[in-house]
Amino acid sequence: MGTAGSERDVRRAGVRDVAALAGVSTQTVSRVINDHPSVRDETRRRVQDAMLELGYRVNNAARTLGTRRTRTLGVIASNAALFGPSSAAVALEAAARAAGRWVTTAYADASDESSTLASLEHLLLQGVDGIVVVAPRVSTVALLRKQDAGVRVAALPSDSGVAMQAEGARLAVEHLLALGHRRIARLGGPADWLEEAARSNGFDEAMRRAGLETVARWSGDWSASSGAAVAPEVAEVVRSGAATGVVVTNDQMALGLVSGLVSSGLSVPQDVSIIGYDDNTDAAFYRPALTTVRVDVEDEARRCVAEVLGLDEVRASVDPPRLVVRESTAPLG
Repeated sequence: MGTAGSERDVRRAGVRDVAALAGVSTQTVSRVINDHPSVRDETRRRVQDAMLELGYRVNNAARTLGTRRTRTLGVIASNAALFGPSSAAVALEAAARAAGRWVTTAYADASDESSTLASLEHLLLQGVDGIVVVAPRVSTVALLRKQDAGVRVAALPSDSGVAMQAEGARLAVEHLLALGHRRIARLGGPADWLEEAARSNGFDEAMRRAGLETVARWSGDWSASSGAAVAPEVAEVVRSGAATGVVVTNDQMALGLVSGLVSSGLSVPQDVSIIGYDDNTDAAFYRPALTTVRVDVEDEARRCVAEVLGLDEVRASVDPPRLVVRESTAPLG
């Protein structure tokens, strides 16, 4: 008797139990679970209250059999140690949860097609409802668009996000121009990345508008170490008087560049102004604190989630980037 009673006590609540407590049909419970739009708000709340009281947990595997949907979004990520991709992945998870979905992530080497395709196949085998590719290369997006995934695939940044990336780069140039700088150089990232292409285009457009030529260009791999690696060359150009300001395509490379310039005997911003991009969580604590461009990653993540789910809010505009002025830039003296 005691054993049987214990078994009844620990039995997981099912759809029938929820329906009985809420006073509705099992079909109505199923509609609530699957976010069917035909359920009245009052009925939906009653069913949800019953689920909470009974400790009912949705069985995704069982639901998938009936709906072919897992309520899970797939994310293909690369370079996760960098601030941009890692913050985007966090923002995507938050946006997915707000939309009632979970996230499963597959990490890929963006330079390796087979790695990218293996990540795609892994996510599709999980039955994901859509896929977002984080901080992809141009070639990665082209590769995935050739595949017959059977679900929506979106890139972060989106098309609107790419336009905002360019706008942020224009803000960086215009900030230096307002400080009196006319001899401006640039440290960019890998050319095949969507963000680098957009930021480079925005930089070039702002320079053209001002009637200026870029005095020098360098490239890195997004890391602080790559910024430090080009610092001796940058220092030489600065000492020659050819450059008084440098626009860097992300904060991590800007950090490395500032460190390398200081090690070379130069002072920032007294000898050269440096501006970054992203406004990562440590930017305010650099010495000097980094002037940078802030982008709304959370807004971009919401747009991508809406896009892969086919939601109307995907049409909403992206919040514009914002210049964050700190100590690494100064008027030309």
